Amino acid sequence: MSTGELLSIEPQELQFPFELRKQISCSLNLSNKTDNYVAFKVKTTNPKKYCVRPNTGVLLPRSTCNVIVIMQAQKEAPPDMQCKDKFLLQSVVASPGATAKDITSEMFNKESEHHVEECKLRVIYVAAPRPPSPVREGSEEGLSPRASVSDNGSLNAAESVSGTRLEQHKHQDNSDDVTSLSRSVIRTFSSGIEILWASAKSVIFKLTEEKNSAIQQNNRLQQELDLLRREAKRGNGGIPFMYVILVGLVGLVGIILGYILKTT
Repeated sequence: MSTGELLSIEPQELQFPFELRKQISCSLNLSNKTDNYVAFKVKTTNPKKYCVRPNTGVLLPRSTCNVIVIMQAQKEAPPDMQCKDKFLLQSVVASPGATAKDITSEMFNKESEHHVEECKLRVIYVAAPRPPSPVREGSEEGLSPRASVSDNGSLNAAESVSGTRLEQHKHQDNSDDVTSLSRSVIRTFSSGIEILWASAKSVIFKLTEEKNSAIQQNNRLQQELDLLRREAKRGNGGIPFMYVILVGLVGLVGIILGYILKTT
C-alpha cells in the first residue's frame, strides 16, 4: 500500500492475468486520508492499450473510490512476458463541494501553487487461473508442464505456448476419431451390400440350374413321345397306355417349366 499525505493507494502494482485475445481488468482502491476534498487523475504511458474508469474524480473527506483499469485484448505476448507500461496517479486538494466536472488539467500542473502528489504504478503480467484438471489425484505422471510464474512475476512464455499446442493436439485427435468412425460405418455398410449381392447371385444361379434341368427333361420326354408315336403308327392303330402316361407327364413338365420361367 502506498501512503501519501492525501491518498492511500492499493495495490502498488497493476497485476493482469495475461491471456491472448482476451480483455483483462484489475482494480485500484483509493482512500482519502484527509478532511478535504481530493481530486485525482490517472495517466498511462500507453493510453491506446488501457481504459481507466474513472480516470478522474473527486473523493469526499475520509471516503474511498474504486478505479477499474481494463487492458484491451492482445494478439501476441510480449517477449519474456515483461511489460514496460506504467501508470501515474496524481492527487491534489480540491475546493469544498467540488465534483468531477470541476476538475481541470491546470489543477495537476506542478508549476502552479497547488501541491500535487504523484504515485507511479507499474504493470505486471501474472499467470492466468487455470480450470481444475479432470485427471484424478495421484496420476500426475505424464501431464504436460503447467505455465508458471518466475521470481520476478513474469510468465514462462515457452510453457504457455506448449499448453496451447496441447489443446490443438486434443482438437486434432477428436477430429481423427470422427473420421475413423465414419470410415468404420462405410466399411460395415459395404460388407453388408457384398453379402446381400452374394446371396442374390446364389439364388439366381440355383433357379437357372433348375430351369435348365426342366428344359432338358422336357426335351427327353418329347423325344420319347415322338418315338412312341412312330411305333404306334407301325402297329394296329391303338393308343398304348404308356403313350397316355407320357403325354400327361409332358403336360405336367410344361406347366412346371412355365411357372419357373415366370418367377425368374
